[in-house]
Amino acid sequence: MSPRVKKLIGTIIILIWIPIYALIAMGVAAHLLPHATWYGAFLYYAIAGTLWIVPIGLMLPWMYREPKA
Repeated sequence: MSPRVKKLIGTIIILIWIPIYALIAMGVAAHLLPHATWYGAFLYYAIAGTLWIVPIGLMLPWMYREPKA
């Protein structure tokens, strides 16, 4: 697969992943956080705010890897 196609696929996946993750994180927050303490909410938002990058960070090396000859 050419690098150009890999970057296109990766970009499309990222553009789909971020809104889906945000909706899931908001749904979990709406369910769990109304009765949480301030530090529980802070911990949730700190974890949820950084967790979205893990799948993208795992995909980026694949996107930029040179094709084997």
